[in-house]
Amino acid sequence: MPREPFSLKNLPNWMRGRFDDAQRFLMLCICAGVICGLIGVSFHLAIHFVFEGLFELYEGFGMGVWSYLAMAFSPAVAGLIVGLMIRYVSPTASGSGIPQTKAAYYQKFGVIKISEAFWRFIIGTISVGMGNTLGREGPTVHICSAVSSKLGRIFGLGKLRVQAMVPVGMGAGISAAFNAPVAAITFVFEELLDNFSSKALGGILIAVVVAAVVERTFLGEHGALQADNEFFHTSWWMLVCLLLGPAAALLGHAFTSMLLWLRARFKQWQQMPSYLKPALGGLSVGLFGISVLVLSNGHHGVFSIGYDDLNGALNGELVWKVLLLLLVGKFFATIICYASGASGGIFAPVLFIGSMLGGLFGVALVHFGGVDPHVQAGTALLGTGAFFAAVIRCPMTSILIIFEMTRNYSLILPLMVGNLLAYVISAKLRPIPIYDALLIQDGISLKKLPAYRGEQDWRNLPVSTIMTHDSRVAIGVYNAVENLESILDGDHKHHGYPVVSDLNSQTLIGMITHHEMEEMKASGDERPISEIVMEQKIIAIHPDDSIRDAANTLVLKDVLQAPVVSRKHPTKLLGIVTLHDIARQQNAIEESMERD
Repeated sequence: MPREPFSLKNLPNWMRGRFDDAQRFLMLCICAGVICGLIGVSFHLAIHFVFEGLFELYEGFGMGVWSYLAMAFSPAVAGLIVGLMIRYVSPTASGSGIPQTKAAYYQKFGVIKISEAFWRFIIGTISVGMGNTLGREGPTVHICSAVSSKLGRIFGLGKLRVQAMVPVGMGAGISAAFNAPVAAITFVFEELLDNFSSKALGGILIAVVVAAVVERTFLGEHGALQADNEFFHTSWWMLVCLLLGPAAALLGHAFTSMLLWLRARFKQWQQMPSYLKPALGGLSVGLFGISVLVLSNGHHGVFSIGYDDLNGALNGELVWKVLLLLLVGKFFATIICYASGASGGIFAPVLFIGSMLGGLFGVALVHFGGVDPHVQAGTALLGTGAFFAAVIRCPMTSILIIFEMTRNYSLILPLMVGNLLAYVISAKLRPIPIYDALLIQDGISLKKLPAYRGEQDWRNLPVSTIMTHDSRVAIGVYNAVENLESILDGDHKHHGYPVVSDLNSQTLIGMITHHEMEEMKASGDERPISEIVMEQKIIAIHPDDSIRDAANTLVLKDVLQAPVVSRKHPTKLLGIVTLHDIARQQNAIEESMERD
């Protein structure tokens, strides 16, 4: 006889009667903190032991040709294993896990399968442990959010409470990964939630504190990044933040743009099987890693997380040549590796690149400004925060995470100035943060996400943030009757449809309304739809057009919807945008403002 799944009705009577939904939620926050703390520690140790064990084995070959070959191909082998597992076992294990967590929170009431957490742990350990230059923080967030969500469902919480368990798991995961509980709280609100709700704050606070206690019990009091605790006193050299902030913004913009562009090319590259792409990304990591290892006389920070070299930069121990090699190698290796579809996050690589950038500014100050060599450690910390603010777009988190690492108040002012400059400039260059841009690239619309608030803000965003990517189309070689039957079978009736040339093509040839096809059916017109729209002038919109411009086009042309096409290939259909999409976004903004 099959075992009945566990749910609230299986709980003892005393538990059901004594605790209401809110009380069970708070108790589960404590449980989530404990479990997520243990998961964070386990994931950290698993990656550490795999990486250290393998690379000690490779170095045992004598640091000759065989050793270099083993190191170079280790990430590629990991990429192949990861690619096959993502393709056939767990498709959601690709990437960092933070975009997947956001999508589940807003589009699935926070429901994340526990199997996703299990396979993310295994695949992430293989990917990062065998040398791929990605981080563990994003995967930890995904794993802990899935576990927290499952706890809520097991113990019969209501839908909204289950959804609320996701930020609880997210905060606990970051707290366990970084041993930075305060920064974990701000990260949840800056990245996932749209307001600092006191209701959400209570559960998150409990979970991050418990997770941090568990992490410190096993791994000690130090943070994940062990920065120099030298007490920097306010001095003229801190004005370097005025240059470091803009430099981090420009480098961050280049990083984000290149990653998104290359990821789109990998997704469109149909000639290579998807499971081979992470292997290609891993091979690039191996080549960059070995090149930097040889040229820097033994620094292998390009491989895996690279905490040893990262901590070296944060303590002012690296010379300019090593800093530059590690920055360039990590920069390009991370972009290629992540874009190829490997499993792992960009959190740690971003901190790594920022510390190298700041370290270079510190070397310049020491050499040309005659300041104390310890200043190099301070500028590395400033660069870490500024680059994080530029790429991840969580300025409060970027400040607090550095403060929690150093416990040094003297750096707060230049850190705030540099991070603010980096954040403002990068937001001006690219309005959409990287995690939301990744969701858009995967066809998940921001119209259900809270990332943008305010009339002036959302109307200036590109139309790709609210368009429907998987639009229903009419087939040009079919007649009206055949298209209507197909539409009714799929239960996707709309006001109008883009017309594509045939079943296997996304080549746009026109637009037709449902009413027009109904009239053709009633009149017995059996001509293919392509003949009807042949002479039609297409009113199209490009994905980078602003929502304001798209709305003006629809109103001026007196149409309710328009196809979205590639600017480079005007007949390539990307999706559709309607006045209803724009009105729905406006309503969501107004509702949000009323709640606030």
